[in-house]
Amino acid sequence: QVQLVESGGGLVQPGGSLRLSCAASGFTLDYYAIGWFRQAPGKEREGVSCISSSDGSAWYTDSVKGRFTISRDNAKNTVYLEMNSLKPEDTAVYYCATHSAYVCYDIIVDHRYLEVWGQGTLVTVSS
Repeated sequence: QVQLVESGGGLVQPGGSLRLSCAASGFTLDYYAIGWFRQAPGKEREGVSCISSSDGSAWYTDSVKGRFTISRDNAKNTVYLEMNSLKPEDTAVYYCATHSAYVCYDIIVDHRYLEVWGQGTLVTVSS
């Protein structure tokens, strides 16, 4: 069964850090670009970051540049999202997702058509 499973969410104070994990099963992540998305209450889902399959190059939405870092460990079949200097506006459910034929640009722009989504992990930034 092909699936992605996120973990690592939780409650953190403003300025704190969390590391989210996206573990794949049923397929090998090496060949896939992986995107991270988030959806806050009452808001549309937005692309946060993406890492390519070929050279590990990364894309970030402007609001997280300099604070979030995406990385992959192919040996563990896992992609990570390191989140630092967290702000209350980062509060959301975070999802990872992919499509077998998409590069990062397509994953972020055409996210409605992605093949595999995780169940999400809740990040709450609050004092």
